[in-house]
Amino acid sequence: MSDWPIGISTGCFYESDILDILEIVRDGGFSMIEVCSFPKHLDYHDADKVKIAARRIKQVGIDPFSFHAPFANHIDITSLDDDIKRKSVDELIKATEAAATLGVKHMVLHPGPEREGRPPAEEFYDHLERACESVNTVARRCGQLGMTLLLENMLPHLLFGRTQDMLYIMGAAEGHNVGTCLDTGHAHLAGDLSLVVHKLSSHLRMVHVNDNRGDWDEHLPPGEGDVDWSYVLSQLESYSFRGALILELSGRHGTDYQKTMAEAREARAYLNNMTR
Repeated sequence: MSDWPIGISTGCFYESDILDILEIVRDGGFSMIEVCSFPKHLDYHDADKVKIAARRIKQVGIDPFSFHAPFANHIDITSLDDDIKRKSVDELIKATEAAATLGVKHMVLHPGPEREGRPPAEEFYDHLERACESVNTVARRCGQLGMTLLLENMLPHLLFGRTQDMLYIMGAAEGHNVGTCLDTGHAHLAGDLSLVVHKLSSHLRMVHVNDNRGDWDEHLPPGEGDVDWSYVLSQLESYSFRGALILELSGRHGTDYQKTMAEAREARAYLNNMTR
């Protein structure tokens, strides 16, 4: 079985300043991170703060593997309102430039808005086409900055919550620096985890590893929910996946950093035991 690198998302510390947790992550046994874009954690609009974070990441010897693009109700790259769409793309470009300053290799993006429901077919496809335009704009900037853009499968109740929607956007990608990120929790809630690795396999560059019990997006450590990890990992192996696994755990322990890191180490050991 493969020895995939396993990192951790700093999203489990989203309520804390990133400068306060970098040494804790390193001393807790992790050398690779995905950087969370929550403003309280890292204000990517503050260029000086981003530069300080970049220096500190380098000093502590951590690999900033990926950066999770911001997502919020006001960010809608699919909007039929030109002004909202433009401002949303500008926001993602700003985040992309901050990620480049941090030395990140991969930018992870939700390709649709945090909005429930599916409009009538004609309006839906208008949203889909606008998403394609926006993704290509962000991907071009990522390419200029030496990064890949990874589209993440979204929660099933959201506008682009079906894997086929993301694959449509992938098919419209103009550059070669666009891939996918599999979120195991989202796929499990959608009921298609048994197929999604196959669907994304040719584009898959990283996996957000988290578990749930099939009712809501809990971001539990693997093994605490209902995901069949033996099957998921064997599928990744069968499709010759050569990317990274990023533990995307909840912030349920708050400022009890040591408890969070102990949980992360247990999660990593659980995955490693399954790949032996």
